[in-house]
Amino acid sequence: MQTERCGDGTAVPALAFGWCSVQGRRGRNEDFVAFRGGDIAMLADQGFVAAIADGVGGHLGGREAAETTVRGFIDAQSSQSPLRSMRERAALALNAMNQWIHAVGRTDEALDGMATTFTGLIMLGRVAHIVHVGDSRLYCLRDGRLFRLTTDHASERPGQTHMLTRAIGLSNELAIATATEPVHVHDRFLLCTDGVHGVLSDTEIVAVLTRGDPALAAERLVQAALGARSTDNVSVAVLDVEALPPVQQDELILALSGLDRLADPQAGQEVDGFRLVRLLARGRHAWVFVALDLLGEFGDVVLKFPAGPDETARRMVLREEWIGLRVRSPWLAAPVPLPADRRTMLYAVQAYHSGGTLDQRLRRSPPLSLGAGLAIATKLGKAVATLHRAGVIHRDIKPENVQLDLSGGVRLLDLGVALVSGLADQTARDGSSPGVPGTASYMAPELLAGSSSGDARSDLFALGVTLYRAWSGAWPYGEIEPFQRPQFGRPTPLATYRPDLPRWLGAVLTRAVAVRPEDRQDDVIELILELEHGAEMPGVFLHDRLTLLTRNPVRFWQAVSLLLVLVLLSLVLRQADW
Repeated sequence: MQTERCGDGTAVPALAFGWCSVQGRRGRNEDFVAFRGGDIAMLADQGFVAAIADGVGGHLGGREAAETTVRGFIDAQSSQSPLRSMRERAALALNAMNQWIHAVGRTDEALDGMATTFTGLIMLGRVAHIVHVGDSRLYCLRDGRLFRLTTDHASERPGQTHMLTRAIGLSNELAIATATEPVHVHDRFLLCTDGVHGVLSDTEIVAVLTRGDPALAAERLVQAALGARSTDNVSVAVLDVEALPPVQQDELILALSGLDRLADPQAGQEVDGFRLVRLLARGRHAWVFVALDLLGEFGDVVLKFPAGPDETARRMVLREEWIGLRVRSPWLAAPVPLPADRRTMLYAVQAYHSGGTLDQRLRRSPPLSLGAGLAIATKLGKAVATLHRAGVIHRDIKPENVQLDLSGGVRLLDLGVALVSGLADQTARDGSSPGVPGTASYMAPELLAGSSSGDARSDLFALGVTLYRAWSGAWPYGEIEPFQRPQFGRPTPLATYRPDLPRWLGAVLTRAVAVRPEDRQDDVIELILELEHGAEMPGVFLHDRLTLLTRNPVRFWQAVSLLLVLVLLSLVLRQADW
């Protein structure tokens, strides 16, 4: 085997990797080892990935399960958003592999019981991320001492230690062990199956592992296990850390420490070659200006400045740009990447598009038609879905944060309070629920109750309220002040305000703003599909026909009053006849 190298030690770790896998005394090799390096940009975003798996012996499909899991896990790391936490990325990948392998084993008699162990190592920056299921193992040899970084998921009963308690494909539910380990230069990591650690002691492993380059050490460990009469497949992967990038602080902290805040930005002022043309919005945490690039590079742009000296305002501006540079979509505000030497003050820069907000539009007559509203809804839904796929929860969806440009484009604005998987949530809000940001009238009940910090279904609720208001001009549960603790009942039917709109639309939006998260659509994509196809199959959304009292209480009581008048009139006429 030849030692492979990747990375340069400046922007990403410099690593050397070698492996060896043999069937040994078994008739078939059911182990699988693989790794993925890549160029500097890939390693910086996604990290180096190495993985080993041991297909469960005694069952057909062990090798298939092992190879499928390792390949699927490695491929998933490169296809997922780097904004997701490493734990989330691992869970998404392995849960998908687990469900597929378990389903195949249950439906194909020839592959009944197929399963595999799995141990993965992801090197990102100066940290090793560990993902583990089963009894394969990961060790670290540091300064001559061997540290075991995983725990076997196997029975502790005497004579049954070979029986796994967890494995990929063993059941439909999967419990994944994850951990992190600081990395040092000259660390040597060892991934191995039980064909090695089942016959070699830690002392014997150290004696072999301390000599030779990774490929040679891997081969010698395999030979040592075979010499110790291992009866299983024997597989080893060895990873050397040859150099590490400099210690990197959080990007937000670096920006905070290096840039000053513009205390009182005014129209006409010049900042870093931009002239502030006019104030677009002034909120509690930010001032937003249209600005002209006097250097002619970017034309008209939007500059967002923190409105105060507090850490929250500064972090919100930085968070918006940090997310914008990593999540690109035609339905989101596009950041403008300034040269590093141009910016001397703290602000976010975005492309400018002429037009207004959805809030401004709904205040004008006539109200949105069905077609115009659906066009906005589908584009806005795609913006939210793009964020969710990247592991970002917006947490402040409302008409004021929806831009409608003159060409028909729709963009979701203001990512300052967004929740990012793997990024500390250090935003604050206006007091309607401690620690959870947002605007009270659009916040899901679970947010107002303080039982959630925000997820895809609370964003779905806010999107539903936004669309309800776009068509009706009102809120389904009424306007909520920040200090209120509302009691949520049934939402006011859309038909109360817009009897001209189809009933299926009201039913779809009612589901989106349901009080219980589990009663809403599963995700924003489902909501988009219901809006796009509601006219084709309206009956699907109208299982529960609402009474007139629920749909239009005013008309109901008018009808009751008229009926009572007619009854009284009838009684009066009868009395006259007598």
